[in-house]
Amino acid sequence: MSNNAGKKIVVGMSGGVDSSVAALLLKNDGYDVQGLFMQNWQNEPGEVCTSEVDFADASKVCDLLDIPLHRANFSDEYWERVFKEFLSEHEKGRTPNPDILCNREIKFKSFLDYAFKIGADLIATGHYAKLVKTNNQTLLMRAHDLNKDQTYFLHEVKEAEFAKCLFPLQDLPKDKVRQIAEEHDFINHDKKDSVGICFVGERNLRDFLKRFISFKPGYIKDLDGHVLGEHPGALLFTQGQRQGLNVGGVRNKSELPWYVYDKSIELNEVYVCQGGSNPLLMSSGLMMESMKWINEMADQPTSLECLVQVRHRGQPIKCKAVFESSGVQLSFADPIRAIAPGQSAVLYSGNQCLGGGIIAKSIKL
Repeated sequence: MSNNAGKKIVVGMSGGVDSSVAALLLKNDGYDVQGLFMQNWQNEPGEVCTSEVDFADASKVCDLLDIPLHRANFSDEYWERVFKEFLSEHEKGRTPNPDILCNREIKFKSFLDYAFKIGADLIATGHYAKLVKTNNQTLLMRAHDLNKDQTYFLHEVKEAEFAKCLFPLQDLPKDKVRQIAEEHDFINHDKKDSVGICFVGERNLRDFLKRFISFKPGYIKDLDGHVLGEHPGALLFTQGQRQGLNVGGVRNKSELPWYVYDKSIELNEVYVCQGGSNPLLMSSGLMMESMKWINEMADQPTSLECLVQVRHRGQPIKCKAVFESSGVQLSFADPIRAIAPGQSAVLYSGNQCLGGGIIAKSIKL
C-alpha cells in the first residue's frame, strides 16, 4: 500500500490541462484526491462568463477521475486584496502584475485555508515550479520545463505555505503533460493556456480600465519635446510599449518603430524613442521596494551577488543587490530593456527563487 494512502490532498482545479494532470498524478500516487474550483471574479450581467466553461471542464475531468469537486467563490477576497491594489497601482501610473498578488492572497491563502477547513492534509496546484525540502527548509526552485517555469509569479508566497503544498508537474515538460491528458481522454487536453489578466479575459485592457479609472488625453513627445501625436491617457502606457501609439511617418525621422521610454503622470505626457534597442530603453540597474523573502532570514544581508529576472520568461541577469533602509538597489552586469515600475524584480541563486520586490524606478544608462 502507498505511503500516501489516507492522505487527503485538495487540488486547485482550473479547468485547464495542467491542474487536471496534476490531480491524475496524485491519484496514481495513492493520495485521497479532491478538487476545488475557485471563482475569483464576478462578471457583470450579460458578460460571457468563462468561469462556467472552465468549471464544466473541471467537472468532466473530476468525473473521469472519480474524485469529488468542490466549488468556492473567492470573488470578494479577490476584489479586496488583488483588484483594488491593481487599480491603485494603475492610478499611480505603474504597471502591476495581479497574478503575483493572486498567488499570494488567493491561491496560497484563501484556497489553502478553505482546503484545510474541509480536511486537507496538503494542497496541490498545476504550477510549473519545484519544491525541495532540505535542512528543515522548503525551497522554491525552477521547474524542469524552464520555458513554462512560474517561480516568477510565486515569489511572494512564504515558505510556510509551500511546506503544505505539492507541485506534481515540477519535473514534466508541457508537451508531456498534454500527452498524458490525451492518453486519458481529458476533454481539455488541447485547451489553450490562459494568458493575460484573468479578470480582463479577451477584452481590451484599455476599455476594461475605463470602467474604473478616468483618463485624460495628452501629448506624445520625443526626446526633444516635439509633439508627435496624442494619447488617450498616460496611465495606459508602459515602458517598452509599441502598440497603440499611432505614431509614424514623422518628417525628418527614420522609419524605425516608436517605443515608450518614459511618461509623466503629472503632465499626462508619454515620451517615445525610435528603435527597439535605443539606449533610452535600457537600464543599468533599478530601485526596488517591498522586498519579500520566501525563506525567513535571521539577518538580512547588506549586499548579495545573485540573478535578477524582471518579467516572466525574462532572461535572468547577474546583478549585485545592496540592501538599504530605503529599499534595494540592483546593479546589472548587462543592461536590461524596458523596465517598468510596478512590475516585480525577482532574485535567484542559481535555480533557487529567493524572493523579490516591486520595481520603484529604473536606473538609466
